[in-house]
Amino acid sequence: MKEKIWLSSPHMGGNELKYIHQAFEENWVAPLGPNVNGFEEDLQHFLGNGVKVSALSAGTAALHLALIECGVQAGDEVLCQSMTFSASANPIVYQGATPVFVDSEESTWNISPAFLEEAIEDRIKKGKKPKAVVAVSLYGMPFKIEEVLTLCKKYDIPLVEDAAEALGSTYKGKPCGTFGRFGVLSFNGNKIITTSGGGALVCHTQQEKDKAVFLSTQARDNAPHYQHSHIGYNYRMSNITAGIGRGQMEVLPQRIEARRKMHAFYADLFEGIEGIKLLTEPNEDYFCNYWLSAITIDKTKTGFDREDLRLAFLEENIETRPLWKPMHLQPVFATAPYYGKKTCEHLFNNGLCLPSGSNLTDADRERIKGVFKKLFIKIQKELRFFYSQLFLSIKYKFMKYKFFHLYLKQCLKHIIHIVIALW
Repeated sequence: MKEKIWLSSPHMGGNELKYIHQAFEENWVAPLGPNVNGFEEDLQHFLGNGVKVSALSAGTAALHLALIECGVQAGDEVLCQSMTFSASANPIVYQGATPVFVDSEESTWNISPAFLEEAIEDRIKKGKKPKAVVAVSLYGMPFKIEEVLTLCKKYDIPLVEDAAEALGSTYKGKPCGTFGRFGVLSFNGNKIITTSGGGALVCHTQQEKDKAVFLSTQARDNAPHYQHSHIGYNYRMSNITAGIGRGQMEVLPQRIEARRKMHAFYADLFEGIEGIKLLTEPNEDYFCNYWLSAITIDKTKTGFDREDLRLAFLEENIETRPLWKPMHLQPVFATAPYYGKKTCEHLFNNGLCLPSGSNLTDADRERIKGVFKKLFIKIQKELRFFYSQLFLSIKYKFMKYKFFHLYLKQCLKHIIHIVIALW
């Protein structure tokens, strides 16, 4: 079997071991230490805008703490983009709150400002003003940030910006993760940089960061003994994994460049092919890290669908994956309110994420191209055969009709002759 081409695999830079060895040598094998502090500083420097960053065990943990700091409690409602990974919605339930899901719009595949406002107004009418909005920059593509921020300001609802997939993406030159009251980052194994697991909460004040650190270390009060006045969590990032993060931050610009190169490869591959649409920056305001390159397929134009292409890649040991299944279609959220139509459902049914790793080689790209061309040629042959058979069928029916017409004419001639003779 051919070597597997992964959708998005970890890509080490080389200096990660330096920071890990340092942690072992200094015995900083704990959820604190120089690497944790250094990783936070690296992220703060990269994001700019005076932000404060708390390094945590997962992006999910960061989102959970963001909701806590926004005051989300049991019985509250939180508006959430439907088309996303479950980690965007699960922390809402952790707090005993109810997620209210909102459809996507077509240009970025992210939360629709129109349906978001509809949801806000309707929940207010029902006596349930939402406590927060969770908007996601899906696959690295910034959502319609300006429009969403305007709505959050208009209705005085805090925005939690889920930038788990969007480290390095910007909107009008400003980094994703810095727009909301809180930003969420993820360093899971398949992200643009990784700490094997882990995440970060982006805050705008030292007070907010201090509270996040406090809650992430079991909310221990300042006392010589173990005293707790609040419920806390074991969410702080390890000094070991933070060391991986420090090494990864050194190569982040190259990783963004490589992902964008993969997107350009797909743009060239699908150019001029009717029925395949590649998720692309809507205009110059958007800069996408293209964490994952993704397409939608219109079978009526291509002759094949999402599953045909996915299985063709699978046969060649190349990993692809359908787009995120919308949260309002998930069994666990079957009773949650939903606002919108079927945009995100259509995207899920017809969309596919393609291999996008920064470590893919020219040989990998040739394999990917070969699979697509093989399927495309196969479908074209099938279509040509189908249309040829259809043509023959129509021709046959026409000929039958023609022969029948001639026969009918002959019969009429005989009848006329008989009539004349009798006359």
